[in-house]
Amino acid sequence: MKQSGQEKATLLLALIAGLSINGACSALFSSIVPFSLFPIISLVLAVYCLHQRYQNRTMPEGLPGIAAACFILGVLVYSAVVRAEYPSIGSNFLPSVLSVVLLFWIFYKLRARREDN
Repeated sequence: MKQSGQEKATLLLALIAGLSINGACSALFSSIVPFSLFPIISLVLAVYCLHQRYQNRTMPEGLPGIAAACFILGVLVYSAVVRAEYPSIGSNFLPSVLSVVLLFWIFYKLRARREDN
């Protein structure tokens, strides 16, 4: 059961890293989104924690793919939220649809991993 908690923490850190990297890029390079230091700080902390997990623990089979999907989900969710808040950037239809599809794929993979154990 402890391994499952560690896996969830890794997936959550990957999601936070995805949200943070898109937030940091938007804060630094977009004139529409106001500057904030918090996405940069959270990006550094999330990447550091993920790096420490990678060095100190072995990742079970299939977890790196799900972690990458969580990272991409974070990027897409942040993009959809920013586009909903600032409609002059563009439509949030594609990021929203891709987020939902990716979320269902992640749940499918997690359920398949749980049934295998």
